[in-house]
Amino acid sequence: MENLYAARIEQIRTLMRARGWSAVVLSGSDPHGSEYIAPRWQQIAWVSGYDGEGALVITLDHAGLWTDTRYFIQAGRQLPGTGIELHKTRVPEQVLIPQWLAAQAAQAGDDYVIAVDGVSQSASSVAEILDACREAGCAVGDDAAVRVVNAPDLLDGLWTDRPGIPATPVMTLGAELTGESRQDRIAWLRDVLVEKGCDAMLLTALDEIAWLLNIRAADIPYNPVCISYLLVTMDEVCWYVRKDDFVRPDEETADSFEELRAEGIRIQGYDEVACDVAGMFEDGTIGRLYADPSSLNYNLCTILSDVAIQTGPSPVTLRKAVKNPTEIAGFRDAHLEDGVAMERFLYWLEKSLAFGDIVTERDAADKLGQYRAEIPGYKGDSFETISAYGPNAALPHYVTPAGDAPRLEPHGLYLCDSGGQYVFGTTDITRTVPLGPCTPLEREDYTLVLKGHIDLAMAVFPKGTAGCQLDVLARNPLWQSRRNFGHGTGHGVGFFLNVHEGPQDIRQNFNAQPLLPGMVTSDEPGIYREGRHGIRHENLILCVEDGTTDFGTWLRFEPLTLCHFDTSVLVRELLTPDETEWLNEYNRRVYETLRPRLPEAVATWLEQKTRAI
Repeated sequence: MENLYAARIEQIRTLMRARGWSAVVLSGSDPHGSEYIAPRWQQIAWVSGYDGEGALVITLDHAGLWTDTRYFIQAGRQLPGTGIELHKTRVPEQVLIPQWLAAQAAQAGDDYVIAVDGVSQSASSVAEILDACREAGCAVGDDAAVRVVNAPDLLDGLWTDRPGIPATPVMTLGAELTGESRQDRIAWLRDVLVEKGCDAMLLTALDEIAWLLNIRAADIPYNPVCISYLLVTMDEVCWYVRKDDFVRPDEETADSFEELRAEGIRIQGYDEVACDVAGMFEDGTIGRLYADPSSLNYNLCTILSDVAIQTGPSPVTLRKAVKNPTEIAGFRDAHLEDGVAMERFLYWLEKSLAFGDIVTERDAADKLGQYRAEIPGYKGDSFETISAYGPNAALPHYVTPAGDAPRLEPHGLYLCDSGGQYVFGTTDITRTVPLGPCTPLEREDYTLVLKGHIDLAMAVFPKGTAGCQLDVLARNPLWQSRRNFGHGTGHGVGFFLNVHEGPQDIRQNFNAQPLLPGMVTSDEPGIYREGRHGIRHENLILCVEDGTTDFGTWLRFEPLTLCHFDTSVLVRELLTPDETEWLNEYNRRVYETLRPRLPEAVATWLEQKTRAI
């Protein structure tokens, strides 16, 4: 019997032959360059059955999935039978899609046509393909040997039950929660545009639109954003969105739209953006438009080809990443509430297993969700909880089965990576929990990963230091034992927004963006042994100032997360005195901070868990 996904790839090849395409590129994104996407744009999963991150290239004789080290094991499980070959990225021998396509085009010699779904492909990614082809010596252009054609929504004719564009209720946030009004943020952006010599900006990244307008929705699971575009000119603000007349009337939504209209924000239909912007350029309302090519989709860029567009990184990205005092206070409140939920969950987990109760990975994830749901201001999880026992934890992005989930046993390690969305902040925490006796290797790995976490958390560094310059601190304890992990050590976190945001990060890849006071970043080294276990220790950390000396201004990290680290399986002689002191102090602060908020039995248990080692 033919594999379903292999059959779908053959359907695409039939389409390719009919249209004279040599290759088809499908991204794992949406029209807004999003990392997490609504079901409508989950093209990779529909074509291949693989539901992790990645991109797909199909030619007449090859199909390849490009993804990074976090998903190698998952891809190895999901791709067999599809005819799709795994192309590994973030490894020394990587060949990325632009260079791979360029090599294919150069070998073909003439008439190589690359079709992209321009709706879900960013303008910058298409530019990278064209640049790579030029570097390979290919002639590129509409009438040249190598051409890129825009085929928006090319799967529509095949994907007959494709979901529609989501439209969920919209809520507005006041300055008492965000620290700034939308009018203040819009005024700031207009000042930036003047500096850039532009008189308008088209915002296409969903979290940037949500931040600027102080609105939230639920169009993408776990990401409180609204599918839309936003045009800011010197005279008006136009929001292109699935309007209230496209969705079932909702009192909260109607009030939100009315509030925005009252502040002079013009609300238009989502599909009207291209025509509207082009019309403004033609009548002289807009002279030069600013846009970020990393989130501006290629289809929209093509339609606006006659508009004078200046491209560059969105100024909103950095401004959004540096949290103001109100947002920082909200983050602290969120982690206080979340810490209570986490400690109640860990207490329940230990006692349930001790009593011999049957607890599956799904039971544990659901229980943690129940504790979070009791918190006022909770709006859902910040990502799908990774609840993984034993070998399953070796998949960094393991998806816990809804049914027939593996049972937790009273031995070995259980990894739980989870987070909450609250109107006053976002959390992201991983705890690897000993469920009973552990092997010497499990204990050693557990300790080395925690050493890396602590060493990064203790960092003091000069102003101007980038995250890539600190990444080695978290890896060095593992490297000294010839061990490593394949993902980044830290990512930015939004304020009641996407759990992953830039521009800062902490990883080996070069990123010149300095860490700045007010940035919230994760600290999450790990280790993964296929078929055995996975370990990750994660807190969110806030970058803060640490004084000025003759040698400049200094920065450090303040842990925001409040949840103890289990010390029962540590190989204590592997910890330095400074690491031991940090761990004892952190666990002590967790206990003293959370004790007044915990049930008496949980507080007594936590006191024992946080005793100095």
